[in-house]
Amino acid sequence: MNKIERITVAGFGGQGVMMLGQVLAYTANEKGYNALWHPSYGPETRGGTANCSVIISDQSINSPIFSKADTLIILNRPSLEKFKNKLHQDGILIYNSSLIQENINEQAYPVSANDLALELGNSRVANMIMLGAYLALKPHFSIEEVFKALKTYLGPEKENLFEINYRALNLGFSLFEEKK
Repeated sequence: MNKIERITVAGFGGQGVMMLGQVLAYTANEKGYNALWHPSYGPETRGGTANCSVIISDQSINSPIFSKADTLIILNRPSLEKFKNKLHQDGILIYNSSLIQENINEQAYPVSANDLALELGNSRVANMIMLGAYLALKPHFSIEEVFKALKTYLGPEKENLFEINYRALNLGFSLFEEKK
């Protein structure tokens, strides 16, 4: 990485928005980059709006706040409406097409994350499918590096969730693997 990467992740509370951002920031730190994770919650924990900003850089980061993202990872329609104008002109949008049906534009990548998560047998891994898609489109980190951070995040008490999350990362990655 020879520059700064600004990412906004947004969706409903309970969709794993914060987890996705934290795992991404932790992965960057583990790989030796500077990273900041900045959460923003609505008044409700589940069902309310939630978003976070992640900044990854090989240089010092002066502020966790930015006006335009290089990447938007959007998990629901209200978040799309809120953040679609906060994307750099040459940025990319990865969106959950299970909840947002129309095509957005040529720099947008639909991921039917909810549907694919159900096919895997756990609706709660939609966020990891989205993260896997991000890894294919912006190959700053390998799946193995992210999975290592994810295992630390989940901790040994949630070891039973390691395999399904690993499968979800790989599934999301496979959707755009040819874009690398």
